Amino acid sequence: MGFVSVGLSVGSSPRPPIAATIVVGVLVLAGCASAPPAGPPHVPALDAGTPFRIEGRLSARRGAEGFSANFTWTHALPRDDFIVTTPLGQDVAQISGNAATAQVEMRTADGRRDEASDWSTLTERALGFGLPVAGLGAWVRGAPREGAPYSIEPDATGRAAVLRQDGWEIVYGYGDDSTQKPARMRLTYADLEVRIAIDRFTTGP
Repeated sequence: MGFVSVGLSVGSSPRPPIAATIVVGVLVLAGCASAPPAGPPHVPALDAGTPFRIEGRLSARRGAEGFSANFTWTHALPRDDFIVTTPLGQDVAQISGNAATAQVEMRTADGRRDEASDWSTLTERALGFGLPVAGLGAWVRGAPREGAPYSIEPDATGRAAVLRQDGWEIVYGYGDDSTQKPARMRLTYADLEVRIAIDRFTTGP
């Protein structure tokens, strides 16, 4: 944000007529009354505690390695559940985490089980890349997660166009000018790029 510096000089110029002073004062007051206060970009009215269910597609690429899948994500704090399937609908893994216990568990289609203390570690093992679910719970609604520095570049309607937090850059795409929920997300972190397409986003228990 730029700041405009207004210099006041004291000299020998004549005092303006009283009528002109009154007109200027009225215009300044009118401008102050009509100008909206500066504030942060618009954030959709969906806080971190609001349950949601997302059905969509994701792809990830790191160098020459790539991965693509469909997913269903159920978010109801303190729990998150991911079901990951191939583009043809075959099960890949079911991953569940509980924020209260800091425990994430995975069960693959072949019956293998694994667990870790965070999502990034376990999804790295299961999918080949770390999925930042702790941040995604907020980022997927176009908002920063609480408790960490961030920056937002808004679009013309005040929605998040680019969000940067935790070393990630998230670029948003929306279905039209009226919707507040993102339809597409491109997340980059160092040499990793993750793309998410949201086909269905519902809120509530």
